[in-house]
Amino acid sequence: MGDNVVARTFRALVESADQKFARVRDVPTYGRGPNHYFQKVFKAYTRLWQYQQENRLKLVEAGLQRWEIGEIASRIGQLYFGQYMRTSEARFLLESYIFYEAILNRGYFQGSKGSMKDLGVRFKELRFYARFLLVSLLLNRSEMVRVLVERFRALVDDCKVTFRETKNNFREWTLVVQEIVRFMKVETAFMNVRPLRYCNLFDSYPSSVPYVARFHAKKMLKFRDALLASYHRNEVKFAELTLDTYRMLQCLEWEPSGSFYQKRQVELNEKLNENGALTDHSGTSGLIDINLVVDMTDPTLPPNPRKAILYRPSVTHLIAVIATICEELPPDSVMLVYLSASGKSGRGNISQMENSGGTRKSSKVKVVSEISHELDSSMPEAPVNNKGHSSDCHENFLCLCPKGNGGSNNNLYPGDIIPFTRRPLFLIIDSDNSHAFKDLHGAERGETAALLLSPLKPAFKGPFGFDTTQNGSQFTFFLTAPLQAFYELVGLSFSDTDSDAYNDADKILSTALSEWEVILCTSTSLDLVWAQVLSDPFLRRLILRFIFCRCVLSLFCPPEDSEQYLPLCLPQLPSSVSPNSDAVQSAVLQLANHLGVAECFSSNGL
Repeated sequence: MGDNVVARTFRALVESADQKFARVRDVPTYGRGPNHYFQKVFKAYTRLWQYQQENRLKLVEAGLQRWEIGEIASRIGQLYFGQYMRTSEARFLLESYIFYEAILNRGYFQGSKGSMKDLGVRFKELRFYARFLLVSLLLNRSEMVRVLVERFRALVDDCKVTFRETKNNFREWTLVVQEIVRFMKVETAFMNVRPLRYCNLFDSYPSSVPYVARFHAKKMLKFRDALLASYHRNEVKFAELTLDTYRMLQCLEWEPSGSFYQKRQVELNEKLNENGALTDHSGTSGLIDINLVVDMTDPTLPPNPRKAILYRPSVTHLIAVIATICEELPPDSVMLVYLSASGKSGRGNISQMENSGGTRKSSKVKVVSEISHELDSSMPEAPVNNKGHSSDCHENFLCLCPKGNGGSNNNLYPGDIIPFTRRPLFLIIDSDNSHAFKDLHGAERGETAALLLSPLKPAFKGPFGFDTTQNGSQFTFFLTAPLQAFYELVGLSFSDTDSDAYNDADKILSTALSEWEVILCTSTSLDLVWAQVLSDPFLRRLILRFIFCRCVLSLFCPPEDSEQYLPLCLPQLPSSVSPNSDAVQSAVLQLANHLGVAECFSSNGL
């Protein structure tokens, strides 16, 4: 760019900001440690952004390329996303989307002089699309996701043609395209029917609100922290976000109101168009307002619980993260731990995942667990088998990684969780060996844990079976989207029934959940473990959906197979919400009759 002072100052600011960015990238996304790292790097990028705005013409004359502005904006988007992963504050996710959308609309990575033949710039553009796709997925911007998928696919195809001599460099990006296409194929079936996040419009029931408000237990716990970890061979995922953790992550957040989103978009458009020069996106413009970090929090909503998301963690890493969260957990708080993985049982049941056949390469774009700008090489996953592990034949555990890639450090035993029961724990195990963790009940070290354990096998209608690798976990689906899970169970799709029928079914379920909420709040036999978390809307919703799931499966599956096909909860919930109770069973049968699938269910109970 030459030796002029403006150019040299700009380059110095870029280097300083990049160095600080590298430090932030290595800071763990979990825990409640100091936040000064983020503040320092954001301050550096604020200064860099303002400098290029004030000296834009001189920098352009000195050779500044549009993709360089795009790279700065992309880094700022990464910073916001990383802060969202650390805090679960929706405003940071929205800010990240704003910057990425501006980059896309202005075409910062497209058309710069010589950039179309620059391999490095193309990699930056590919990483931009992968990150923007993830942010758009988490915000449920389905239309934007479709646009991004098509552009992303076209860019990968173009790169393979343009850079034939480095064709192998794009194999991992081809896998990323395949991942997002597969992800969307599963998730679009019920997309936009209703949010997975907690929405007061759908999830707060007027008739039961007074009972919830008056409910009080001897000990009340606040839900502040969650750990979500998942790994199944060949499961549906994008980057390091599996379908199960994607659903559970959203299930543990508030849904901002539509007017809130609309207001932010209007404000953004006004900011981006308040200067006439902004209407022309063909020039090297850097006028994205970095001061959009004004308070975007919806004032009507409480903060989201913090969530640490781990994909394919080693057991030692998982334990270290749980220990860190437990150590920093505020008083009178409860931590939720969600684990979804295949298991091995000493009884000899073989994991469905282990028989799904074949191995599959899995891309690892580091855009979830850390703020990274590199793409790891795609590595084939080791085949899974049970041979050569005779020493484990009488043990029960979850397999968090492929066998042969770390040995026993992949196997999580129920006893590994016991030390953390010194603090209140809400544990959800979704596995074909989940029932092994019922031994935790009675073995706690101070606090009795609340346990929700999945069935050992998924239930389904039809002769072709239910493939977790293609559909995600059935139990997690019931906990995060119960009506959609009911549809899937009985073989219905949204297109099979009109929207009015679906809305009526939703009303039936909502009425039932409201009634069960009142039953729990007025029960004299509710165990203290459940009573102390019932006031939290997220945990209460999970409990209600568990009640629905358990009754649906008990009426759907033959009684002789109930042990394998039914979920468990410990301690036991009151008999008034058991699968045999009239209040619960009648609602499920009413729903089945409404949807014309009554023949799939028996009213004989267990």
